[in-house]
Amino acid sequence: MNYFLSLLTGALISFMVYLNGTLSSATGNYASSVIIHFVGLLGIIVVMFFTKSKLNNLKGIPFYLYCGGFVGILTVLFNNVGYTHLGASLTLALSLFGQSVSSIIIDHFGLFGLPVIRFNHKKTVGLLIISIGIFLMTLS
Repeated sequence: MNYFLSLLTGALISFMVYLNGTLSSATGNYASSVIIHFVGLLGIIVVMFFTKSKLNNLKGIPFYLYCGGFVGILTVLFNNVGYTHLGASLTLALSLFGQSVSSIIIDHFGLFGLPVIRFNHKKTVGLLIISIGIFLMTLS
């Protein structure tokens, strides 16, 4: 089930980059970011209402843990700029490459309290294949 959800997430991200990038082309990067996040806020409020979910345990959470929202804003802005100049496929390919490299670093050093998963040569082969694919995508 987790594999399917991860695959579905990738498909949704591709669709999201298209929608957000197109909206950004029409309204500008900053206005589109406000619209995107406002619609997201409304959407999660509706989901929370129908699932009868509540905001619990907000006390004692360190401030830095809330900064994921700021990272989300930067992600939307950067994707919108990339989409405008590179298109959806190259923007996503480069984003996934960046995610792969940073994830390997996080795993290797066990950052953020995660278990250590050492870098191995198989990952080098995977990164090389991804790099070649991105290079070939830029040739068109």
